[in-house]
Amino acid sequence: MGLIDTHTHLESFVRHGTLAAALDRARTAGVETMITIGTAPDDWALYANLAREHAGDGFVRHTVGLHPCSVDGEWESAVAQIEAHWGRANRPGEPRLGGDPSPCQPVALGECGLDRFHLPKDAAEAEKIFAWQRAAFEAQLAIAKRLGCPVVVHSRGAFAECVAMIDASGVDWRRVVFHCFTEGAVEMAELTRRGGYGSFTGILTYKTADNIRAAAKGQGLARFMLETDAPYLTPMPHRGKPNEPAFVRHTAEFAAQEVFGVSYETLVQISTDNARRFFGF
Repeated sequence: MGLIDTHTHLESFVRHGTLAAALDRARTAGVETMITIGTAPDDWALYANLAREHAGDGFVRHTVGLHPCSVDGEWESAVAQIEAHWGRANRPGEPRLGGDPSPCQPVALGECGLDRFHLPKDAAEAEKIFAWQRAAFEAQLAIAKRLGCPVVVHSRGAFAECVAMIDASGVDWRRVVFHCFTEGAVEMAELTRRGGYGSFTGILTYKTADNIRAAAKGQGLARFMLETDAPYLTPMPHRGKPNEPAFVRHTAEFAAQEVFGVSYETLVQISTDNARRFFGF
């Protein structure tokens, strides 16, 4: 069994003409599947095509969602296009929702959520954009509830607000993952109490990340999932270089030895089973 990188952004590799090499390195590192995460209409079709190209082995899966940092005054037009990506995948003879997704069907809605970190400094402008973010997140949660699909949440500087909005939405918390979890054990307890998940990037390997390691331990190995968020958040020992899916192995090795005290093989088995069960493939 290989690793699953549950959150990566392959658009950057396509743009730089390095995708094929990055995928080869990922295979060599023991990655069996990666999920490339939709952020705006510009990348949704690209990712659906990549997933279709790898339909034979499921090496690339994808999601569709509107990232909070992609939200602008036209957000309603973008969100209105999301649900069609599930309907488009359900062609005659292909599995429908509730079964193993067809190669061109998204495995989750997201990433969506709230982000205070990247708001403009002007208070009035920031308030306007954050209101758009809340509206776009609410609309996407409503779609996810209708579809019954997993939701990948981006939360930066807005954890309590994201939790409150998910509570109000009626979305099944067991289908919610807060990606790149950087809160502490107290916040993780809020997720696990509800049935939700946090997934962990290379930040887990940083010397200053004691709170994140405490959160991972609090959630437990039985619910642990890995991601790179490539090309960002490169784990040790490659910190300072662009991240890539192959580097999920470093986070897995660190988590096995330093966080959970288990063998690498055990951690891979459990984290991969968790990812497959959560995303439904």
